[in-house]
Formats: sequence, structure tokens, C-alpha cells
Amino acid sequence: MSNKGKLPVILLILLIMVSLSLAGGVFYLLQKERAKNLALQGDLDEIKTRLRVTETNLQDYKKKNSDLESKFQLAEENINKLNKGLQEEKTAKQEALAKIEQLKLDLEQQKALRSDLEKKFNQAQKDVEGIRVQLKDLESKKTELETKIKNLEEQSQGVELGKIVVSPEATASAQATVGETKEKPQTKEKPQKAQVSALEGKVLVVNRDYNFVVINLGSKDGVGIGSVFSIYRNNKYIGDVKVEKVHDSMAAADFVTSNIKDKVNEGDRVVRKGK
Repeated sequence: MSNKGKLPVILLILLIMVSLSLAGGVFYLLQKERAKNLALQGDLDEIKTRLRVTETNLQDYKKKNSDLESKFQLAEENINKLNKGLQEEKTAKQEALAKIEQLKLDLEQQKALRSDLEKKFNQAQKDVEGIRVQLKDLESKKTELETKIKNLEEQSQGVELGKIVVSPEATASAQATVGETKEKPQTKEKPQKAQVSALEGKVLVVNRDYNFVVINLGSKDGVGIGSVFSIYRNNKYIGDVKVEKVHDSMAAADFVTSNIKDKVNEGDRVVRKGK
């Protein structure tokens, strides 16, 4: 074979070898790519599986999140209620503290009032004791005075009553009556009383504690409650007294003016004012 005939064969062989090499390379690359595809498919399946698991977990997480949101909302509502209750308790506590402070102030005032009342009560007890002593003393003086008045009444039974001063007309009338009595026979008729213009007596007792005097004129002498007597000493006017209590032969009279009680003495002359 000539050189020209061998050249195409060599080229053909080279082409076949190159083709085989390329085919082997392509096959190898195809196998490698198939292996990669299988590996990728496996990875893809695994990723899909993981994705499904993740979606499932995501659904669970969403459900849990929804539950948590519900619980959070419920907890928030409970917190709001607790805050409201806490605020109400805080307000109630402040009001209670204010009431306690007011009660403390009231208690202090009550203690002060109690202390003041105790002082007043103690003072009142002392005053009552003093009044009891004074009352006992006054009762003793009253008893003594009543005894003295009783004794004076008993003594005055045999004493001449107060002097009766009559007017000239009354004297003439009395004389005429006596003359007529001499001429006419005596009868059982009671003689007429002489007209009295002034009644005189004297002061038996002076009681300056009770502001009254006792005079030796009583109901037997025509003295009544409300009768007014003027007091004299040596014909000097001292003052007036007014009868408040009358016995048979004596009477108790109050001072018309209190400034004369220290001027009146036992034995001073008394003269009834008016009839």
C-alpha cells in the first residue's frame, strides 16, 4: 500500500480512537452526571422529606404559636385584671390608711376629751364634796336656826306682843265704845278691833348667811306674807325687810336691799309700812 492509501486509514483510525475516547469520556461524564443526579435526587428526596417534616413541624409550631397567643392573650387579660385589682387594692389601702389616720386623730381627740372629762369629773367630785360639806354645814345651821326660832316662839308665848300704836281717831272711837259699854248691858258680842295705823316690834334674830331677819310679830298681830317693815335704830332709818314666812307670834323677813344686812342688829325696832 502506498503512503497515500495508508494516510486515510491512519486518519480513520485516529478518528475512531478519538471517537471512542470521546464516547468513553462522554459515557464517563454521563455516568458521573447520572451518579450526581442520583445523589442530587436522593438529596432532593431527603430535602423534600425534611421539608415535609419541617412543614409538619411548622404547622405544629403555628398551632402551638396560636395556643401560645391565646394563652398570652388570656394571660394579658388576667394581668389586666390583676393590675385593676391591684389598683383597687392600692386605692382601698390608701383609703384604709386615710381612715386609720382619721381614726388615730379621733382617738387622740377622744383621749384628750376623756382626759378633760376625767379632770372635770374629778373637779366635779371635789365640788360635790365641797357642796356636801356646805350642805351639811347649812343643814346644821338650819337645824340650829329652827331650834332657835322654836325656842323664841316658846319664849314669846308669855311675852307681850309688839306694841300697837293707834291714831287719835281710833282712841276716841275706843273711848266711845267703852262709854257705851258702861251704859249698855254687857252682851256676848265681840268688841270691834281698833283701827291700826302702825305696828311696831323688834328684831329677834339676824341671819346674814341666808339674808333674813326674824321679828317678834306674827299672824296674831295681823302680819301676813308680803308685809314690809322699816328698821330703825335710835330713830335712825336703816332699811326695809319683806315678810316671806309667818308664824303665830313671829315672822321671817328678807332684806329688800342686800346692803343693809351688815347694818341690822338684834333688838332694832321694826315698824310696818302702811296698814
